[in-house]
Amino acid sequence: MTEPNGPRLLAGTAGGHRLDFAEHVATHGSLPLPADRRESGPWAKDLVAQIGLSGLIGRGGGGFPTAIKLGGAVEGRHRTTVVIDVMEGEPAAQKDSVLAAFSPHLILDGAEVLAAALSAKEVKIAVAADNPAAKGSLEAALAERGQPRGRGLDMSIGTPPGRYVAGEESALVHWLDGGDSRPTYRPSKPAVLTIGRRRAYVENAETTAALALIARHGGAAYAAQGWERTGGTALVTISGAVDSPGVHEVAVGTPLGQIIALSQPTGTPTGILLGGYGGTFVGPEALTSPWSPEGLRPVGGAPGAGVIIVFNESSCGVTEISRIADWMARESAGQCGPCVFGLPALAEDLALVALGRNKGRIDVRLHAHLDIIAGRGACAHPDGVVRMVRTGLSVFRKDVAAHLEGRRCSCAGAPSVLTLPDNAGELAWR
Repeated sequence: MTEPNGPRLLAGTAGGHRLDFAEHVATHGSLPLPADRRESGPWAKDLVAQIGLSGLIGRGGGGFPTAIKLGGAVEGRHRTTVVIDVMEGEPAAQKDSVLAAFSPHLILDGAEVLAAALSAKEVKIAVAADNPAAKGSLEAALAERGQPRGRGLDMSIGTPPGRYVAGEESALVHWLDGGDSRPTYRPSKPAVLTIGRRRAYVENAETTAALALIARHGGAAYAAQGWERTGGTALVTISGAVDSPGVHEVAVGTPLGQIIALSQPTGTPTGILLGGYGGTFVGPEALTSPWSPEGLRPVGGAPGAGVIIVFNESSCGVTEISRIADWMARESAGQCGPCVFGLPALAEDLALVALGRNKGRIDVRLHAHLDIIAGRGACAHPDGVVRMVRTGLSVFRKDVAAHLEGRRCSCAGAPSVLTLPDNAGELAWR
């Protein structure tokens, strides 16, 4: 793990050391919170201003400015339940799990900051049921802290099913409210999400931990580590064709190539998948691009959930795209036509291309399926698959052309560099 100067999410965790509460306070200092409700209003407004100065954007994938999101909730003055999302359903992501395992108190600090800002009485922390390490660390952290500051504040941990779409905020809130962990159709996002009679304010674990740093050190100190309008550090998970896959903390704006070098790539990258399996492929030209929304936008990329998957000449890009599409088709919530019919058909098309079979102009049918699926799903899942496939076909267009002509590349049968858990059985949603 790299250690930039200034406020750091993984400070003190080198070598996989978990910070207990005493070590956490010694490393980060005490957390400033308003003494009582009379101070909470001005304190919350100042906090939002500091977050604005920090340039913090959501680290869960959406990339929305946190100051705008929290500021709107503070101004709304609704009765609120705070939800901390540690689900990390993306198999190629490990950053939130690492944060929860080794620096859990920073997440809990951030949860207390949000509760104080929103005058919330309840915090619900959601950890995937198949992530016992993160759950155990957070449970131990709650026990180490004792009673949270703020009269009557209740913190609890829930364990929704570890499905790809279960961490989407509407799916998460629906599960916490007693329903299934399936996304809710929201044609005009953001829509109001509730748990019982209270508004739900959902924040990603890394974003929440960053708020704890900003509350301590101020927005300017946090922003000083970043680049242009996006401040601070970010956690990235690097995998694929690298010798040392893992999680690193990097300053926002660090060139993509320098970040990948931290995990020792095994060859010259031919393509990089950013943001996870519903993310965006970029080509080698992106290696000099700064790791930030502004820096990656010119090459068609975005940081997303901090996932970087590296491919080199030993991998067949067409085959790997086909594998991802097939896995994603089985992870759908099964609530709409694009997921139930469109994604399996798309995966079948890609499998034929990967096999070098273009009988009946499979390429025409493939692009027709992409057009039919795009923008028609009940949630963003099918759109993410379409984005991944379209950008992958562009980055690996030479391989695609060869396969369509019936000339499978020599590495088409090579082992996959992807992390794709078995999801061939029946999926649980509750």
